[in-house]
Amino acid sequence: MPTTAPHPRRWLILAVLCLSLLVVVIDNTVLTVAIPSLIRDLGATNTDIQWILDAYILVFAGLLLTAGALSDRYGRRLGLITGLVFFGAASALAAYADTPTQLITARALMGIGGAFLMPGTLSILTTVFDDDERKKAIAVWSSALMLGALGAPVAGGLLLQHYWWGSVFLINLPVAALGVIAALLVIPESRGPATRPDLPGALLSTAGMTGLVWAVINIARHGWTAPTVLLGFTVAVLALTGFALWERRTPHPMLPITLFTDRNFTGASLSIVLMSLSAGGLTLALTQYLQFVLDYTPLRTGLAFMPMLVSVIAFNGIGVALDRKLGTRTALATGLLLLAAGFGLLALIRPGDGYTHLVAALVVMGAGSGTAGPAAYGTLLASLPKDRAGVGSAVNDTVQQVGQALSVAILGTVLTTAYARALPHTITGPARESLGDALAIATRTHDNALAHTARDAFVHAMTTIAIVGALGGIAAAAVAFTVLRPTPHNTPENTAEDPAGQTPDGPAGETRTAETQHRD
Repeated sequence: MPTTAPHPRRWLILAVLCLSLLVVVIDNTVLTVAIPSLIRDLGATNTDIQWILDAYILVFAGLLLTAGALSDRYGRRLGLITGLVFFGAASALAAYADTPTQLITARALMGIGGAFLMPGTLSILTTVFDDDERKKAIAVWSSALMLGALGAPVAGGLLLQHYWWGSVFLINLPVAALGVIAALLVIPESRGPATRPDLPGALLSTAGMTGLVWAVINIARHGWTAPTVLLGFTVAVLALTGFALWERRTPHPMLPITLFTDRNFTGASLSIVLMSLSAGGLTLALTQYLQFVLDYTPLRTGLAFMPMLVSVIAFNGIGVALDRKLGTRTALATGLLLLAAGFGLLALIRPGDGYTHLVAALVVMGAGSGTAGPAAYGTLLASLPKDRAGVGSAVNDTVQQVGQALSVAILGTVLTTAYARALPHTITGPARESLGDALAIATRTHDNALAHTARDAFVHAMTTIAIVGALGGIAAAAVAFTVLRPTPHNTPENTAEDPAGQTPDGPAGETRTAETQHRD
């Protein structure tokens, strides 16, 4: 099959995409470090904090598919720049918010920017790299993702030691501005064929994803049977079912449902969901373990994750090499099993073990993520027709967000329940609800026995969710090995027709791809 030549400036373009990606990743990670300052300086309640975190996720996940489809139609570079401008402007509003309500509103606006920005980076990457180099590029992209996620707490800790809480948002402004300038100078514009906008599809997908994420967010707060949770799931089922039926019958679908008939696309999507489900709630538990059990400062907590960062970056290259030599499903399954092994090590931690045992688990989990990431994301993106790169990349981000939201809801519930069960029945009230509350009470009452008991109970609870994570990693590996095609590269029989039912081969398809790939 003839293939188009990769873009001559593709590696410079990748550097700009990674810079743009850092804006979103740094902000969402650094915010967790600032929570104590928000409570103290802004007067935020626990409910306010939850909405400050969730307002972004709700808007971001709800708009992902629509933003990806709009980028395909009107320009992927335009979508990326729109996301950077929205994110930067909303960050400025967040930095100078006077009330929790203003900050929640600013976070929702940042969600709009993130919805255009995140899939924009992957869709542009898909169009400028050919199949031979795409997974290598995704390994670099994944390293930038991890660098931002794990480096942000360090930056946040330094800022909060010297400045007010709003400074964690101001760091987005120069990065966003530099990203816009670099995108205009370096990144070529690309878009799919000009088709009629799919307004019903956009409305149904937005309503369905918003309802789903709303329900998942509220599980941790109110339980599975709460009216708000049931209402969210009902809206999600009705809207997403309507979306699937509409996309099958409309002549211009924003997301061709036939994509999911491709085994590689479906298998990679399921693997990413299960991988996110296993690991998404991990940071929630480990951050509390480091700060409340090991008594680390926020800055030292950020630095404690560095071995995992180094491991991810090192094994990204190994994952790409393994993919080339043994095939995608072997590389992906191997990485997921390594991730499960890391959770297994975490499950062996006992009170008093300290950081030495934890760092071994972090290194193995990093090795698993580094090995699995390029194979999972590369397989999903390689399954997409070029004219659907934007909405297809949004599918990748959507399944990640759903997996992470479910992880926080499910593993958060398991963590809370296991913590309460590990405490003696004589401990009642707020001390039974969270480790933070128990330590606050112990400090006020000088009850060292309560603090010791609560810390031991939390370690027990953390090992419980580690077992759940290990089982999730094994399940994801089984899905990857069962569903993905065993061949490492597409054969002529498999590539004669793309997942959308269109034939990319031949002069017409080749010319269209070249035009959309290199249009400036």
